[in-house]
Amino acid sequence: MSSNPIPDPSSVRFDGPWTHRDVHANGIRFHVVEATPDRADAPLVVLLHGFADFWWSWRHQLTGLTELGYRAVAVDLRGYGDSDKPPRGYDGWTLAGDVAGLIRALGYTDATLVGHAEGGLVCWTTAVLHPRLVRSIALVSSPHPAALKSAVLHDGRQRKAWLPSFLRYQLPRYPEGLLTAKDGFEVERLLRQRVSGTWSGTVEFIDTARRMRSAIQIPGAAHCALEYQRWAFRSQWRPDGRRFMATMREPVDIPVLALRGELDNYLLRGTVQRGQQWSPRRRLATIPNAGHFAHQENPDAVTAELAKLLG
Repeated sequence: MSSNPIPDPSSVRFDGPWTHRDVHANGIRFHVVEATPDRADAPLVVLLHGFADFWWSWRHQLTGLTELGYRAVAVDLRGYGDSDKPPRGYDGWTLAGDVAGLIRALGYTDATLVGHAEGGLVCWTTAVLHPRLVRSIALVSSPHPAALKSAVLHDGRQRKAWLPSFLRYQLPRYPEGLLTAKDGFEVERLLRQRVSGTWSGTVEFIDTARRMRSAIQIPGAAHCALEYQRWAFRSQWRPDGRRFMATMREPVDIPVLALRGELDNYLLRGTVQRGQQWSPRRRLATIPNAGHFAHQENPDAVTAELAKLLG
């Protein structure tokens, strides 16, 4: 049982050198966070978090990219944080429509997308389904979906690291309880397991874990987070899933930056290296002294790599 009050969705609106906004796109309301760029015509960069996370994951890039002259916007994805939590829409088609709608609602005709883990999969999907809206994409520990599927099928080490939790999340109700029990302790356990040992001993890690644990307890957030993974599993045996994966194998002819923390024990190096045939203009970069959450563990190095892509 939780010993703390249930968090309100607005509890993720932390003060800082940024502005919180509500943006309506694709039929729902999104909570977005942005710092104010110096130029009104600053190019747009949309930042998409991963599983059991929320916009706070990108706090360093929000300020770093803005200082470099870009309009950086971090999003609470559908079902997370202070964004709406509709009962459906956690399939690849709808999630890509969310991002496409956000780009337009923010007043732009295109954007660079940056995503971590599941947020990176949304970047891949949007680039394939809405190519005119996507200028380039950057992925943090997020291989091409076909490459991830291939690695899980053919690489025993990757299967052992990735598959157990993915299968556990397919059960009804139990995973929701797992994520929210003991004030969200499971989220901190996963974070600690996947980051570098150096970062897990820092004050920033403790603060980040506390915020993530609170955010996953927002009513509906744990269920919606799991629906992403449940659609990915269930759709494998349905026509929509087969059609989706066939569509995703269309190459993307835009610059792609694939980042991976050198100490990431969850998405392995060989998995991230797969898939050049689907992104012929891809560049791989390793982030030192970082695990699965490289954009938080070594933010300066990640922002520097993003600056190369954007430049």
